[in-house]
Amino acid sequence: MSFLREPRLQGITVGSPDFFQIQNDLIAKRPALHHCYEVWYRTLLDDPVVTGAPPNARFLELGSGGSRLKEYDARIITSDVSPGIADMVVDARRLPFPDQSLHALFLTHVFHHIPDVGGFLREAERVLVPGGLIGMIEVAATPFARFFFRHFHPEPFSPDLDWSFAQQDSMMDSNQALSWIVFERDYARFQREHPGLKLEEKHWLPWLPYLLSGGVTRRDVLPRAIVPAIIATDKALDGLYPFFALHWFIRLRKARG
Repeated sequence: MSFLREPRLQGITVGSPDFFQIQNDLIAKRPALHHCYEVWYRTLLDDPVVTGAPPNARFLELGSGGSRLKEYDARIITSDVSPGIADMVVDARRLPFPDQSLHALFLTHVFHHIPDVGGFLREAERVLVPGGLIGMIEVAATPFARFFFRHFHPEPFSPDLDWSFAQQDSMMDSNQALSWIVFERDYARFQREHPGLKLEEKHWLPWLPYLLSGGVTRRDVLPRAIVPAIIATDKALDGLYPFFALHWFIRLRKARG
């Protein structure tokens, strides 16, 4: 399936500044992909903690990479594990912020790259103000998503593993099933180990425009003229999301008291 690979990424080191710049450009210029990210970003930011934030509010995006989220809210502090990519170098397991100093944490395709999500959730609870938000866009575990990410994506999708994994390469050593493992399969464990965090919402996100757009690693096979029809078809078939959605939105809230 090498003919489907995005040619601009050939020979580019995965995780390098050039790699993320190309992905950022793809998000901006591919109409179907831009639509998906527009939905994702608006969903992440659609919360009273953000829209009604006090003047001193601080928001942190983890694993910013090729993200364009800061273009939607300039107050966001971007971060990544690699230097030269974002405002800060930050490891999600050791957040360099005082207790109760952040109003929100945002993650897009990042949670499944954290090799110790239990450590991250403890750190998140520490640094968030009461009522603070964790908003994430993550890989779903619908029947089609399981098939797609197991067979057509270079990162592993391993629903039988635990919450942690060995990591040498922060981009490729991951588990795309991780959000399903923590917030579905092991939900009782999540509640027991992190009682200060409440799972408020999970919902499916558009899949057909993302799939046909090529995402940020494959060729875009969609003629621009039919993109509006693809988006409309996806919306009309939202009843099929539980079977076909590739991503979902997850909102966690820190207890207020």
